[in-house]
Amino acid sequence: MQTRFILIETSHAGNVGAAARALKVMGFDDLVLVAPRWPNVLRKEETIQRASGANDVLAKARVVGTLEEALDGVTHLCATAMTPRDFGPPTRSPREHFAELTRPGAPEQCVAFLFGSERFGMKNEDVYRCHVALSIPTNPQFGSLNLGSAIQVVAYDWRVALGGFPVQGAVPPADKADAQQVAGMLGHWEQALTDIGFLDPAAPKKLMPRLNQLFNRADLSPEEIHILRGVAKAMIQNASAKR
Repeated sequence: MQTRFILIETSHAGNVGAAARALKVMGFDDLVLVAPRWPNVLRKEETIQRASGANDVLAKARVVGTLEEALDGVTHLCATAMTPRDFGPPTRSPREHFAELTRPGAPEQCVAFLFGSERFGMKNEDVYRCHVALSIPTNPQFGSLNLGSAIQVVAYDWRVALGGFPVQGAVPPADKADAQQVAGMLGHWEQALTDIGFLDPAAPKKLMPRLNQLFNRADLSPEEIHILRGVAKAMIQNASAKR
């Protein structure tokens, strides 16, 4: 899916920088500004500072005079409007609509997300031309989102719908100890628990089977087996030293 983010009549340079940052962290880079308050907004110091390193997105961004210019090549248009319009498109949550756009067999599209000015939001005539009005579920008593925050939420949900990114720094699952390793460790622990007087071999009750179940639920790795055997060895040595 091609993706474009369109900001209409943006009045605060910092929000343009925040938008660039939001797009970059979610892997998007097509940003178009329609008639922003500052013609040189992409080069303003506040914009660059708020972009926090997303300078490549700013460098690629375009400033145009009309919404028609920004929509070149777009096939599916999403408004962002908290208040439904009487004659406007259907209002949906981003996740609900994105699931429909990315369902198996859905056509490839060039999707654009429109964001209105900070003070007045989106104009009715701009909402009417869209296929859907996206409404981010928020607290009914306080639903106002900063422009940069709204862009980040929509960009995140859209990226997730497109398949997302792998979690950075995720630890791969450890190898699982086999039954022989677990049995050997349990035998070691049985000796250790006997040596310290915790287990009475004449009346063992259900201690070892219960420990066996506990360790099975833990899905121990070979490294964890090694640690537990080290604990058992230390208990045996300590008990022997006190005899």
